[in-house]
Amino acid sequence: MTVYLIGCGCGNENNLTLEAREAILAANLLIGAPRLLAAVPAEAHGDRVSEVYPDRIVKKLKETCGAPGAAAVLLSGDTGFYSGAKRLSAGLAEAGIPVRVLPGISSLSFLAARVGTSWEDVGIFSAHGRECDPVAAVMEGRRAFFLTGGRVTPATLCAELTEAGLGFLPVITGENLSLENERILRGTAADLAKETFAPLSVMLTEAAPRYERDVPGICDSEFIRGRVPMTKQLVRAAVMSLMDVRRGDICWDVGAGTGSVSVEMARIARRVFAIERRAEAVDLIRQNRDRFCAWNLVVREGLAPEALEGLPAPDRIFVGGSGGELEAILRTGAEALRPGGILCVTAVTLETLGAALPLMKELFEETAAVQLAVTGTETVAGLSMLRPQSPVFILTGRKPPEGGE
Repeated sequence: MTVYLIGCGCGNENNLTLEAREAILAANLLIGAPRLLAAVPAEAHGDRVSEVYPDRIVKKLKETCGAPGAAAVLLSGDTGFYSGAKRLSAGLAEAGIPVRVLPGISSLSFLAARVGTSWEDVGIFSAHGRECDPVAAVMEGRRAFFLTGGRVTPATLCAELTEAGLGFLPVITGENLSLENERILRGTAADLAKETFAPLSVMLTEAAPRYERDVPGICDSEFIRGRVPMTKQLVRAAVMSLMDVRRGDICWDVGAGTGSVSVEMARIARRVFAIERRAEAVDLIRQNRDRFCAWNLVVREGLAPEALEGLPAPDRIFVGGSGGELEAILRTGAEALRPGGILCVTAVTLETLGAALPLMKELFEETAAVQLAVTGTETVAGLSMLRPQSPVFILTGRKPPEGGE
């Protein structure tokens, strides 16, 4: 028995390729989801088995592999696009059952054709039974396409985008594509977050605006500052180097001030949580988030360490301010860090240094201390005069990696 793995497109019989139609008509056994079995050509004569789990499908085909003729496994969309065909092909090959794969029209291809756009520049993501971060997806510098399903709908993703400050982002959704009740909507993420969608829905989103700068150390003058203290440019550059922030990291910025370090981390990390107790500073962080397109920066107002409760475990922690709770923050942070994670604290007073240094040595086996003294110039009476900034101590501690001592 030959087994055909057939991509059935979005579910309309008219979207089947001619080769797929002929294979379905010739099959003695048809296996697939109820909605796909209901959409096969009326003249198909094969026995029908309703099943969607690959392991069960392989088991059924093993039981019938000695029978003459062919079997057709009906799969949604295209066989190479988040399809069960990959797992089925491996299982059938292991069982020695011959397989032929027949592609179909993917939901991305179908939606792009419906709305008159190309899709070669689109990033592809699935929120159907998988972890999906729509904010990170739209920050990749290209349009993003999302498959949705279950409890995650386009409205869910649009709500996350809106919460991140991207409510203005243009979005197109496709619901029940190719079927009689097909619905295509255009709007902003904020608008579509209020809609209700059917389970068979997809979403195409424009890319988020980007701040085009790759070198750490944004000029101080570019930040919106108010009266809130800010970690200066060269200190930030040193902090970023010592913290070794990487793509995919979760970061905390405790006592975030204007959010200058948060913004720097957000340009590399997957998600940054800025914790700040002063309302004025919280507002500045949100303004700087928007100014520098740091859409993956989440602001939490409150006093640490209580405000740290419920946050995802971090890979990197920066402590720029403590509100008098330095020991509690460092102990909480050290415990929360993932294996191999780094905690960094800056001190501009000897009292803070005196309190932080022994704590860091207690909490981490691997610690380092750097004193950074920056001197700039200013023009006085037409002459260049040196103008030193206050020295800053940068303390770091690294948690042992998984399995390390």
